[in-house]
This record gives sequence, structure tokens and C-alpha cells, in this order.
Amino acid sequence: MNTLNKITLLQFRNYGAATYAFNAPVTCITGLNGSGKTNLLDAVYYLCYTKSYFSAYQQNSVQNGTDGFRLEGIFNDRGRAETISCKWKQGKKEIMADGQEYERLTDHIGKYAAVMIAPDDMELINDGSELRRKWVDSILGQVDREYLERLMQYQRVLLQRNAWLKLQAQKPTGDSAELEFYDEKLADDGAYIYEKRRVFIRRFLPILQDFYHRLSGGREQVTAVYESDLEKNTLAILLKQGLEHDMRLQRTLRGIHKDDWDFVLNELSLKQFGSQGQKKSFLFALKLAQYAYLSAEQGHLPILLLDDIFEKLDQNRMEALLAIIKGPEFGQVILTDTHPERIRQAFGADAEIEFIHL
Repeated sequence: MNTLNKITLLQFRNYGAATYAFNAPVTCITGLNGSGKTNLLDAVYYLCYTKSYFSAYQQNSVQNGTDGFRLEGIFNDRGRAETISCKWKQGKKEIMADGQEYERLTDHIGKYAAVMIAPDDMELINDGSELRRKWVDSILGQVDREYLERLMQYQRVLLQRNAWLKLQAQKPTGDSAELEFYDEKLADDGAYIYEKRRVFIRRFLPILQDFYHRLSGGREQVTAVYESDLEKNTLAILLKQGLEHDMRLQRTLRGIHKDDWDFVLNELSLKQFGSQGQKKSFLFALKLAQYAYLSAEQGHLPILLLDDIFEKLDQNRMEALLAIIKGPEFGQVILTDTHPERIRQAFGADAEIEFIHL
């Protein structure tokens, strides 16, 4: 099991300088709204993935009036202590393990895993396909280094192809050698990514269905359907067939960057027809299945981060969720709540819980 023993924050969001220890299997961060509970949880996530869970912009993680931040965490890596530090200053990011800087940030991805469940995660079900792609990519990128590298390469080449299409619309050159190079690269990396996503959903689905069954009392059937242009043809052929259309709209309209996953409940689209309660159960099942999948693939238990979720759950779902996360297949849990007594009561008098009061 990998656990976080201690964290130090410097100029991170609303923290000037602070240090916290995590000595129990369950740590509850309590305090009034606005006291920094979510920010502390996000700092743990940042140490695992070198990015914020809640914001794509590094600048948003910097304390007002300062020009950078630093995070340091002491992890227990299967009995061995390791210090991970993340520093961001004026646009430059530096990640170190025991004082040694990584050559590439991607070398850190997959070393320490964390799964976050937060109130806004409902967007994963209700919003567009980009969020679902990013979510699947974040899982596969941790367990398959080649997947991560090919995905980054695909995204780079896609930008180059789109730039070429815009240029041709303004000033046609008639030179197709550049386009052929882009198409070949996209087709090669796209085929790898498509196959990995296809295998992933096949293996992930039974885990998802099991967790949904446990959370909902087994009253409904759920599934997730992978939708991709590559089901119909190779990407090389699709790019050729769609070139005229791509030229007209100046962007690449077919490929794995358009993939989606349709979440289905009792043969109906969850996004369109699911109730709030059904969507909540499905979301928790998704995240718990993510946890179980990473645990199986990486050989250690991730850290489970729960942001203010007990506020949003009815009694039945709360009890079902607690019954699962208190089991042996879950490791360190760090959660936030405004009511410490609710957490103490929920986990039971015999539970080992530590409280951080902000």
C-alpha cells in the first residue's frame, strides 16, 4: 500500500505555510466553508499527478500576491519513505523525488495513485465527450507508459494537421507530402489508442457493474458503450474520405479525439433519462471502479480523496458507500466535511480516524 504520511504547503491557494501529518487510515479535514479543506485535498492530488484536480491553470494554484508555490509530501512506498516535491514559479514547473529532478514529468505519472470524488464530478455524466475522454486517458496513462506517450504525440500531430488545413484554406500550396506524414502518424497512434480503449472498457465494465449493484441494491442494469469512428474503418481511410470536409471546416473531424462513452441504465441513456439519484450512484460506481482498476493494474492501493460528498448523499447511499470503502480492498482515505461528528458517527466508534481542523 502507498500512503501519504506528511504534506507541506507553501503559497498554495489560501495557504501561506502549513504542514499536516496523516497517521490514521482515515483522515477527515474539517472546517467552515472557505477554510481551505478542498485546497488541502487538491494539494494531495497535485503531488500524485503534478497538476490540480480542479483547475487546468497552474496560476490558479498560486496564493494571491505571490509568484509561485511549493508542495512537499512524504510518501510511504511499500515500506520505504520517499519525498516528492512540486514547485511552480513564473511558469516553470519542477518535480523532484528525494531531491532528484525528473527528466520528464511523465516519469512521475503512475508512481502514486489517487482517486478523487468531488461534487462537480457529475459533469462526467452530464457534459460533453471531452471530459469522458480525459477521464479514460487519465486512467490508461497511469498504467501504460506507451499509451501516454502515443496520446501526447497524437495530440501534437492533430494540432499540426489542423494548422495545415487552416493554411491551405488561406493559401493553397497543393503540396500533400506534409498531409500524408500527419495522416500516417495519426493513423498509427490512433490505432494503438483505439485498441487500448476497447480492451479497457471490456475489462472495466464488470467492475463498474459490480459497484453499481452494491450501491443501488441491484435494482437496475447499467453498462457503458464505447463509441468510436474507428469501429467503422481504419483512421487512414477515414482521414482520406473526410479530407474535403476537413478542408472546408479547417479541422480534423474524424479520429480518436472524437471518441465517447455512452453510459446506459436499463437500456436508456443515463445522461438523458437518469434521475439525480441514479446518476449519483453511477458516478460513485465509476470512481470506485476506477480505484479498483488502478489497484489491480499497479499492484498497490491508491489514496481515496472524498470532497464534501456526505453533504450530497442520502442515508442509503451513504451507508452503501461506507460499507465499500471500509472494506479491505480500500487503503488510505482522506476526506473533507463541515461536520466532524457526522463522520465519526458514519464510520463508527471503533474506526481509526484522525481529524485535521482548519
